[in-house]
Amino acid sequence: MATERELSDFLQSVEKRAFKRTVYHVRDAEAALDIVQDSMMKLAEHYGDKPPGELPMLFQRILSNSTLDFFRRQKTRNALFSNLSDFESAGEDGDFDLLENLDSSSQSQQVESAEDATRRAQVLREIEAEIMELPARQREAFLMRYWEDMDVAETAAAMGCSEGSVKTHCSRAVAALSKALKAKGIQL
Repeated sequence: MATERELSDFLQSVEKRAFKRTVYHVRDAEAALDIVQDSMMKLAEHYGDKPPGELPMLFQRILSNSTLDFFRRQKTRNALFSNLSDFESAGEDGDFDLLENLDSSSQSQQVESAEDATRRAQVLREIEAEIMELPARQREAFLMRYWEDMDVAETAAAMGCSEGSVKTHCSRAVAALSKALKAKGIQL
């Protein structure tokens, strides 16, 4: 069972990576901070008595679920609190035409943001697919270094290899990803 100190040390060790990951997903620093804090509280309250080795996977699952909950709440909030004042004004004859009442500038911004979101999602899917195509050791080194934000020494210890091997695996992974993404026309 994890002691209070072990739980505290674990949470301190993952807070920066969890925050970066969550900001990457939700694109809002304040919301990301709330999600990470809520996830840490849930881990401490519900799973603080688990063995220290189980804490990383439990925390990742809680963080993922909290992020999904954020998107669900946001979707519901946007649906409930949309601008309904457009529906209240009727013309002189009592008929209502939504298209006449929409502000064209806000409509174009909505289209752009939806287009940007779709484009970003497509690019992320392409990147994820290319990461999955990397050889196992390159993928492992790349994800630890650049996704989990581990330094070279930590990555080497986790992979059971030398720091030079980690650097080589990362360099090859970056080169392979760059080549594959450029071939698909993706410029980062």
